[in-house]
Amino acid sequence: MERIRRHHLFWPLMVLAALLLFNLLYDPDFFRIQMRDGALYGSLIDILFFGSPLALVAIGMTLVIATRGIDLSVGSVVAISGAIACLTISKGADQNDPSLVLAAVGLALAASALLGLWNGFLVTRAGIQPIVATLILMVAGRGIAQLITSGQIITVISPNYEIIGGGALLALPVSVYIVALVFLLAVFLTRKTALGLFIESVGCNPTASRLAGIRSDTVRLFAYLFCGLCAGMAGLILSSNVSSADCNNAGLWYELDAILAVVIGGTSLNGGRFFLTGTLLGVLIIQTLTTTIYMTGVPPEITLVVKAVVVLAVCLVQSESFRRKLVHSLATARSQPVEREVTPRG
Repeated sequence: MERIRRHHLFWPLMVLAALLLFNLLYDPDFFRIQMRDGALYGSLIDILFFGSPLALVAIGMTLVIATRGIDLSVGSVVAISGAIACLTISKGADQNDPSLVLAAVGLALAASALLGLWNGFLVTRAGIQPIVATLILMVAGRGIAQLITSGQIITVISPNYEIIGGGALLALPVSVYIVALVFLLAVFLTRKTALGLFIESVGCNPTASRLAGIRSDTVRLFAYLFCGLCAGMAGLILSSNVSSADCNNAGLWYELDAILAVVIGGTSLNGGRFFLTGTLLGVLIIQTLTTTIYMTGVPPEITLVVKAVVVLAVCLVQSESFRRKLVHSLATARSQPVEREVTPRG
């Protein structure tokens, strides 16, 4: 039992189970799933559907954080990707032309990969701190997206493009399959090849890794490129779901939610060992929490406060040192003798 409790997935699973149990008690129909028009509907499906873009961003963020880096620009890359795809489709004579949609998707993903490479170049070649290097694109990225769309919300009418974010395959959202494919690809690359060991080695000690013959800069470049690519796919899902590119709101604060998901999943911000499965659990916790907040009617003005408090509680529960200090404090309080006031006689 102690071995199970010490597993890095134990506390995230407990927190997710507690959230699901609360929702079930609050709404007995929470686990109800219906089939309509060949697709599944229900609260659990909504959690998977709306959590898909964040899951993609968090998977890429996991590899970056494992190399002792950070990427604050993923939200801006999400906006740029959606802007490029929608602009390309809107310029076509037939917006539903499959070749046009494929070209739009290819351009958006290529631009996202280049933006990831740009972040990696600033970190590895220019020697800029990751938080500063990615902050540059975070600030400028939304301005670039606004320039692409001329400050307007670009709307497209393309059923083929809508399939990416709003379609269904075998009754499940297409976006869920995209996340599954990216997750399996990431697991294969990091657990079935030497790449995962290289990433952990670079995250633990970049200098020692370089001296051992590992091309640290190349490993970090790949991590940022992959993260940018994941953010680009998230942008395609978000924009195709609403058939438009809204550069002001697309991917807003995604970088913070992605970092939280990675940390909740057990990956340390100090780099080194990383857990992709834990990251997915972190995404499910965040999305379930968001669904719970909306379902219980929490006022919008305090939604972020409630979310922050719950996430803080989750992180404290996961902290081994915090639990030890808490247990020690309780034991100390119990061991102290109780002082009783003695009343002198007569």
